[in-house]
Amino acid sequence: MSDNENHAPATGAPPRKRIGSALHSGPRKKSTSSNPLVLHGRHFGRTVFALCNYPALLTSGILRLEDLEDTPIEDYPADVRREHRVFMELVDSYPGLLDRLTNGEEEDVIHVGELMGKGASGARGDDTKTLKSAVLEWLVPRGQAVIPPLARNIKSDRGFNHEITGALLCPAGLDWSNAETKQSLKSGETAVRGDQWPMFLYAGHVYDPEEPWKGLLRSEILIFGFKHVFTSPSSVEKEPKATRSGNAYLHGMKTVTAGSLAYIATQIRFALSSSSVFSRTDTVTDSENFYHSILDLLEDPEESQEVVDLMTWWTRRIFPNSSSSQRSISKNSALAKIREKRAALREQVPNSTT
Repeated sequence: MSDNENHAPATGAPPRKRIGSALHSGPRKKSTSSNPLVLHGRHFGRTVFALCNYPALLTSGILRLEDLEDTPIEDYPADVRREHRVFMELVDSYPGLLDRLTNGEEEDVIHVGELMGKGASGARGDDTKTLKSAVLEWLVPRGQAVIPPLARNIKSDRGFNHEITGALLCPAGLDWSNAETKQSLKSGETAVRGDQWPMFLYAGHVYDPEEPWKGLLRSEILIFGFKHVFTSPSSVEKEPKATRSGNAYLHGMKTVTAGSLAYIATQIRFALSSSSVFSRTDTVTDSENFYHSILDLLEDPEESQEVVDLMTWWTRRIFPNSSSSQRSISKNSALAKIREKRAALREQVPNSTT
């Protein structure tokens, strides 16, 4: 078929078919980095939803738009609502995309999805490759050596096979210092599911079962990983700044998103593991389940206050120059007085109409 964006739809075209589950990875294909759709897929996968079958997402989304004329989205199951939200974020983030999809042929929809999928999988592969060696620099304080040493290009001695990576990957609530626990994890007798979150997610690698939110997703190794991917590898040891060559700068990213945080956590977890190939079907790392479980928490309305605090904390550390609007206002300042006066005027308006 033609790659022309203005390719006219053929009359009498067969109805579009739903293809597979959209929010699961499709087959990985080689990236064509110069195509704008590929570039957009790279950023969207890193910041909104990483493990996604883009042709299925777009095809199902277009069909669902027609269905929503009769059935509100609230009547759909939770997984379909999430899929539709991801679809709407995707089409809203790329000008003209929705018109192209709704007016084009089914083959064009699939072609667009394949290009975006190439970008997302290509970015994931690139990050997996660079983090494999970079993560070794973040295991111990600067200037100290990892003992015994870990190879940069071979992962078989990582995971629960090494004292340091094992302690970081040990599920919160288990005691890595316990010899039986350690041996059970190392042998695989104790299988670790993706929703059993590792200690490296917690600040200082300290987990409090009475306050499970305390320090969650605020660890130094996560910050290093985020900077490495989004603001440039050279920014890890420096003050936070989105360099001109960094992914955040290139895509106008000024805040940390739930998707980007879940993505980095998943990448760091895989880099620490002994698995050599990133695969959603890998039952040992259970990466897809881990990724979804982090997103489930960050998108849970009942956890909104903790999530807002967490995202504000992250944005201030990664993009300090763009988060001023999220900082608290100084008491008795002119700005505080203006806000107080405006709030008082709003309260008076309803009262004056009664």
